[in-house]
Amino acid sequence: MEKRIKVVVAKLGLDGHDRGAKVVARALKDAGMEVVYTGLRQTPEQIVRTAIQEDADVIGISILSGAHLELIPKIVEAMRKVGLNDVGLIVGGVIPPEDIDRLKSMGVDEVFLPGTSLKEIANKVTNLAIAKRGIRVER
Repeated sequence: MEKRIKVVVAKLGLDGHDRGAKVVARALKDAGMEVVYTGLRQTPEQIVRTAIQEDADVIGISILSGAHLELIPKIVEAMRKVGLNDVGLIVGGVIPPEDIDRLKSMGVDEVFLPGTSLKEIANKVTNLAIAKRGIRVER
């Protein structure tokens, strides 16, 4: 099935800093993806509900608060609860490198740290959507 990749970008929890999320959202749009930005202070349930409503291929979580090990499992559980097994999950923000493997073992597909190039993020999101959803995209 050929279509534009759709990504829901969200700020999880009480984290009020969204410049990075907006920059990534813009870069994904520039790469030809459709992006829905949910805004600040979203709950896991709100994010998953938006992903369902928007038929998202990937959910992108931006988190700078340090609460990633507490909040990301709630997103993963909410996704599993409603059967979003074919939707990719990426997380970006200020995350200690030693937490990356834990996040991936929880169900996160990719983790992006500060300094990751926007091109790398767009490429990995594209590859994730292809792998999880069978989307065909022009390259």
